Amino acid sequence: MPPVLSIVGKSESGKTTLLEKLIPVLKRRGLRIGIVKHAHHGFDMDRKGKDSHRHRQAGADAVMIASPGQIAMIKDVPSESLNDLVPFFSDMDLLISEGFKRDRAPKIEIFRPERHRQPACLDDENLMAMICDTPMAVGVPQFSTSDVEAIADFIIDRFLPGR
Repeated sequence: MPPVLSIVGKSESGKTTLLEKLIPVLKRRGLRIGIVKHAHHGFDMDRKGKDSHRHRQAGADAVMIASPGQIAMIKDVPSESLNDLVPFFSDMDLLISEGFKRDRAPKIEIFRPERHRQPACLDDENLMAMICDTPMAVGVPQFSTSDVEAIADFIIDRFLPGR
């Protein structure tokens, strides 16, 4: 199973923007990257009237849609815990979750003091690093939002030593 890292932060802190910059850097370094996005308010990929929706309505526990070069699956899982999701990414080198700040996975938090008063995970023992453009005394390594290469180096050194 791949190692798991959570990119966390409060709403509108820049998690997705950071991942849009970080994923290509990790890919250029030869890594296969899986992403799990936490949607605490639920989501619906299955549109009413489509065959996959009809299959789910009929009681299927899992439905996969396949087309040339890609698949999508909707499957009942016991919980939204990362532990239950990691097996779906067994062919990846690294699994990065966006969100899951209450999960016990190692975390890198992105914090924007102009948007929020305090970081979300300062007291979390699984906090490994902070990304913030304002210097902070946080007790973990800190990176600027623009220093994506250094963030990638840190991730590889911590999760994939020897690569």
